[in-house]
Amino acid sequence: MKATPTALPEVLLIEPRVFGDARGFFFESYNRRALTAVGVGEEFVQDNHSRSARGVLRGLHYQVQHAQGKLVRVTEGEVFDVAVDLRRSRPTFGRSVGFVLSAANRRMLWIPPGFAHGFVVLSEFAEFLYKATDYWHPEHERTLLWNDPALGIDWPLSGAPTLAVKDAAGRLLADADVYD
Repeated sequence: MKATPTALPEVLLIEPRVFGDARGFFFESYNRRALTAVGVGEEFVQDNHSRSARGVLRGLHYQVQHAQGKLVRVTEGEVFDVAVDLRRSRPTFGRSVGFVLSAANRRMLWIPPGFAHGFVVLSEFAEFLYKATDYWHPEHERTLLWNDPALGIDWPLSGAPTLAVKDAAGRLLADADVYD
């Protein structure tokens, strides 16, 4: 596996080694030894799988306690995936990075604890998988407002996204619960 640091150095863009021929392809989507070698040595305790239609925006989610690190990838379709640094003590606080992840490019993104995460579906639909380093605790879940001007995220949207009620009611960064 190859890991490339992003503008937020702890967030890594990961590209697996893909073996392909006329029959199709094969790659290891998870190999603890290989991931540890590129800087992702955390233990994962939960796998999640979602399917969403074009224009659905999920996020920006995080947990104030039991912060989750996430290794995310797309198995069908294409998304624009975003991580936002919510660690107040870091010089990158409030900054974000975004990447297109797709079934075709097979890239993964490592989002460590201390970051909010979200994505918007660019294809007709997308199947999104992620491994998490801690369990989901709904009482600690928070949502950062996806279109907060302070974040300056350039979402590739044509029109308004489709949002869950909790995502539409997300908090501005200035008012959000964040990490030290």
